[in-house]
Amino acid sequence: MEATPRVARNLAFSRLALAHNEVDTDLKNQRLLVQLRWIAFAGQVCTIIFAEFVLQIDLPLIWMGGTLVSLLGLNLLSVYWLKRQRVPNLTKVLLVDMLLLTIQLGLSGGATNPFTALYLLQVTLAALLLGPKEYWKFTALTALLFGLLTVVHLPLRLPEYEPFFATYLTGMLVALIIDSVLVASLVTRITRNLRDRDARLAEMRQQASEEDHIVRMGLLASGAAHELGTPLASISVILSDWRAMPTTRDDMELQHDIAQMQKAVDRCKDIVSNILTSSGEARGVGPKRSSVNAFLSDVTREWAENRGTAALQFENRFGANVSILTDSSIKQLVTTVLDNALEVSPDWVGLTASRAGNALVVQIDDRGPGFDPKVLGKLGKPYNSTKEGMGKGVGLFLVVNAIRKLGGDVGAVNRADGGATVTMKLPLDKLSVAGTQADDP
Repeated sequence: MEATPRVARNLAFSRLALAHNEVDTDLKNQRLLVQLRWIAFAGQVCTIIFAEFVLQIDLPLIWMGGTLVSLLGLNLLSVYWLKRQRVPNLTKVLLVDMLLLTIQLGLSGGATNPFTALYLLQVTLAALLLGPKEYWKFTALTALLFGLLTVVHLPLRLPEYEPFFATYLTGMLVALIIDSVLVASLVTRITRNLRDRDARLAEMRQQASEEDHIVRMGLLASGAAHELGTPLASISVILSDWRAMPTTRDDMELQHDIAQMQKAVDRCKDIVSNILTSSGEARGVGPKRSSVNAFLSDVTREWAENRGTAALQFENRFGANVSILTDSSIKQLVTTVLDNALEVSPDWVGLTASRAGNALVVQIDDRGPGFDPKVLGKLGKPYNSTKEGMGKGVGLFLVVNAIRKLGGDVGAVNRADGGATVTMKLPLDKLSVAGTQADDP
């Protein structure tokens, strides 16, 4: 049996969300690189000015200025990419940064320049942002360039009165301070970005796994619905024959029992029809126009009649009525929670409807033993139940995920006086008809 187009779209959306999460993290890291280049640009300008005019060190200003212009151009191009939400190849970008740094160092003493310590910053960035293979290539290239600077460079022409060793130590101290501050700042921020990305990826993978679980359950339910259609129709025919038989026609007690059986069969046929019509569509096929108050009245009345119980206490605090579109799947969300509440609290179940902002809030209370703390901690996960036998919390799992797909939320707490409360928030902007108000029924 093949997945429906709706299912395929959901799975494709999950894959796109994972890819978008990666891109979003790369864009954040790219912004950090842009900020770092602005700092590097300003720092190099200040250092060149200080060395040339204060320390009286003769520098090739034209060539070093050209390198600064290249660094400025790279950063402006990066800003343009960010505005267009484009993610450049980080390996190439870091390589260009390192080559520009190498050129500046080669123009100002090569390996004897104390600011060669800035290579450590480049290597740290590569370790954080690149994969293992690219990182080791980057590290090997850094070592090669540093070795090249020992033989290919313009010597620093210091004033005769300026002791080289003292100047070198001062420069080394400044370089180490700059390195320490930038490495600590960037490592902290990049690590936070990567940690946030991993958390979002884990959440999306969990969501994709749950959606895949729902898909499999939906396909099984659809197949079972097809198979149940024929025997239910046969049972309905047999009951009709029994009702018309001379031996049962005048037996009022037996006629009553047959009518109850027929009612149960009709309900099963309605459930099967709803499964088939809702297959592949979160909201079902052909939603009907209704209102919040009418929807709540229909759900509570039909549920009480079908379960043959007077345990339900319904209180409507919604306020001004709103026109909405409903279908069987929306009703099923409420009735599933009501069934769970009735199972543990057969004498009393409370349903309170209210409005919170732009959401319909349905609160269902019971007087049962309440939820196990472990169940509350994993609300909405499959097979999260302390029940024995079949079910294992699948109903609540489907409810939670279906409502979250609509943009709503589900919460559950244990009541202080015993029992539990399940609260469902359904966004009215997903249910309402152009935000109109309806006349009260």
